[in-house]
Amino acid sequence: MATHGDLETINEISLKHPKRYKVFILNDDYSSMDFVIDVLMSIFHKSYEEAEAIMLEVHKKERGICGVYTYEIAETKVMQVHKRAREHGFPLKATMEEE
Repeated sequence: MATHGDLETINEISLKHPKRYKVFILNDDYSSMDFVIDVLMSIFHKSYEEAEAIMLEVHKKERGICGVYTYEIAETKVMQVHKRAREHGFPLKATMEEE
């Protein structure tokens, strides 16, 4: 049977939100703009307009943020970008950083 002390302990448990990670696509001189837009639309589920804006940011600032995710999802997105780039013969790279 639970005592009053047990209930206080349960109420003191606080939940922590998982750490979040930003995923970036990095600029290179070889991946086509169309390919980068396709990656952003298919892997990161961006609209054409959003993908085009991110692609231009990558072109001008050397990298562009694609989204913010939990560790496992961010890691998967980075791997998907690298796999798709290899399949299409492009050197496109993605990275992730803790938010």
